[in-house]
Amino acid sequence: MVDDSTRKTLSNIPLLQIRAGPREKDIWVQRLKEEYQALIKYVENNKQSGSDWFRLESNKEGTKWFGKCWYMHNLLKYEFDVEFDIPVTYPTTAPEIALPELDGKTAKMYRGGKICLTDHFKPLWARNVPKFGIAHAMALGLAPWLAVEIPDLIEKGVITYKDNC
Repeated sequence: MVDDSTRKTLSNIPLLQIRAGPREKDIWVQRLKEEYQALIKYVENNKQSGSDWFRLESNKEGTKWFGKCWYMHNLLKYEFDVEFDIPVTYPTTAPEIALPELDGKTAKMYRGGKICLTDHFKPLWARNVPKFGIAHAMALGLAPWLAVEIPDLIEKGVITYKDNC
């Protein structure tokens, strides 16, 4: 089911151990530390392999995340805002990643620009609680969604290239 490239990417993202969400204030900080370490490692790996494709930051509590993601298509960089909140039942419940500016532009999206991860990613997440975290959601959720949806949206003329110079 998982191709070699995905398996390699996944093996290079550290697995998390602490099972805590925002409601467990005392151990949530430890979980956040693990999240940041995994994200840093994933971004470093992406940069080394020439496949850097997102930037994320969070509020002080680590409950709201936001940043940019981009997809290269025909040598053009398509950039989008990305955002998500950490659910109160995290890590049992995966975050719902949103690309607000694409809201309503594809059937594989919910209200507010939340990308559809129900069929493929959420069952995988459920089998890997608490080992999966934000880096895994980006690698196994958003990255494949972008790879499938963005070229299709470009071909259909739904999104067009914006020169950011």
